Amino acid sequence: MMTGRASAILTGIAAALLLSSCAYTDGVTGVPAGANPNQELPTYWQSIATRDDRARISNWRRSFREGVADAAAGGHANEVAAEGALLRPDAGLADPRPPAGDYRCRFVKLGSQGSVPLSFVAYPWFRCRIQDQGETLRFTKLTGSQRPSGTLYPENRLRMIFLGVLELGDETRAHVYGRDANRDMAGTLERIGDARWRIVLPYPRFESLVDIIELVPAE
Repeated sequence: MMTGRASAILTGIAAALLLSSCAYTDGVTGVPAGANPNQELPTYWQSIATRDDRARISNWRRSFREGVADAAAGGHANEVAAEGALLRPDAGLADPRPPAGDYRCRFVKLGSQGSVPLSFVAYPWFRCRIQDQGETLRFTKLTGSQRPSGTLYPENRLRMIFLGVLELGDETRAHVYGRDANRDMAGTLERIGDARWRIVLPYPRFESLVDIIELVPAE
C-alpha cells in the first residue's frame, strides 16, 4: 500500500512534469507557454534541436575547415588570412557569453555547394541585438534582407549553441524553429577577442559550406 509520503512524492513529480511541459515558448518550440507567465526557456538545447541540426552542430569544425579550404582553392586565400581569428576554426576563447546590448554584425560566407560559383563573400555591417533572458540569450539581426533570430544556449566554457530561424525581406514575424527546415538555423557562438564574437553556422541550407556572423559592440 502506498504511504502518504510516497503519494505526495508522486504527486510532486507529476506536477513538475506538467510544469516542464508548459515551460517552452511558442517562438522556440511551437508549444504554447501555457501557465508559465515568464515564458521561461529550456537550456538543454539538444532537447530542442532537430536531428539534422544536431548533426550539423557536431560537424561544425569540419564544415569550417572545408569552407576555408574551398575559399583558398578559389583564389581567396589572402582574403581569408586578412580576417584573422574570425576565420580560424580553433580561435575560440574561454567565457563565450556576450553582454546584452546592440552590436554591429556582418556575414562571411565560405565555400560553395556547387551550383554557386562564389567561394568567398563578405557582406557589409548590419545592426544586431543581444537580449539577456537569464540562462539564455536572444540574438536578432535587425537590418538587411536576411535576418537570423534565435536563442543562444549555454554549452561549455568555450561556446554557446545558437538555434534560430531566418526572416526574409519585409517579414515582421519570425518563423517557428523546427517547422521549416529551410528556415531553421543552427550553430555555435564563440568569443574570439576582447570584444569580438562569431556565430558559426555549419552547412547552411543554401549557397555556402559555412557561414560566419561576426559580432562587435555598436559604437
